[in-house]
Amino acid sequence: MKGGRLQSLGQLVLSLGLFLLVWQLAAQAVDDRTLPTPMAVWQSMVVEWRAGDLFFHLGATLLRVLAAFLVAMTIGSAIGIWLGMQPLADRLVDPWLILLLNIPALVIIVLSYIWFGLNEAAAIGAVALNKIPNVVVTLREGARSLNPEYAEVAVVYRFGFWKRLRHVVLPQLQPFFAAATRSGIALIWKIVLIVELLGRSNGVGFQIHLYFQLFDVATILAYTLAFVGVMLLVEYLLLQPLDKHANRWRGARV
Repeated sequence: MKGGRLQSLGQLVLSLGLFLLVWQLAAQAVDDRTLPTPMAVWQSMVVEWRAGDLFFHLGATLLRVLAAFLVAMTIGSAIGIWLGMQPLADRLVDPWLILLLNIPALVIIVLSYIWFGLNEAAAIGAVALNKIPNVVVTLREGARSLNPEYAEVAVVYRFGFWKRLRHVVLPQLQPFFAAATRSGIALIWKIVLIVELLGRSNGVGFQIHLYFQLFDVATILAYTLAFVGVMLLVEYLLLQPLDKHANRWRGARV
């Protein structure tokens, strides 16, 4: 186990090293401020960190990502599971899903700001609304694939609603929850940046817009890479361990 982790860590370090090397060589070849070197980006990141701006704006964006993610997963999962178990409701709601899936995120954000004002509720609601249809579709497919034999066992042993949900339904839906979570976080934080760029006074998106006006590519990349780094930490330190923990019953069964 430890050997596998060390090997994975070594491969990650090697991959990042190659990325930085290619970036450095490309920056030297271009020799222009539009493509700063990794060291220039690092120096900009240190300046923003010492000024206190980096953590402040990262924190603001993370809070919006978390709030929108929780809203989207809660509402989307409930609707998706319900539609997967109710064919008639699924047929009636499916055109709405197709419509929402094809409306550009920018349109939903702009309309939210126009209808509800330039406030946090409108910002988080717009992000969540962009993600809810994807969660619904993913969990709907999971609910459709539930094994009916497990449901029969639950009936035989007279499982109550919560016991059936915990021991029969949720374990089968776990891969679909994991897929919706990973794709959700990847999509939500990108939409959050657009929301911040258009109508908030803080956050990574706001800072990227500010330094775009100043044509400061190094600081733009500094904020971008800082937030990507946070998302990578969330993936490797939180999502993957939770995924392994949730799937432990599969290994035990085998």
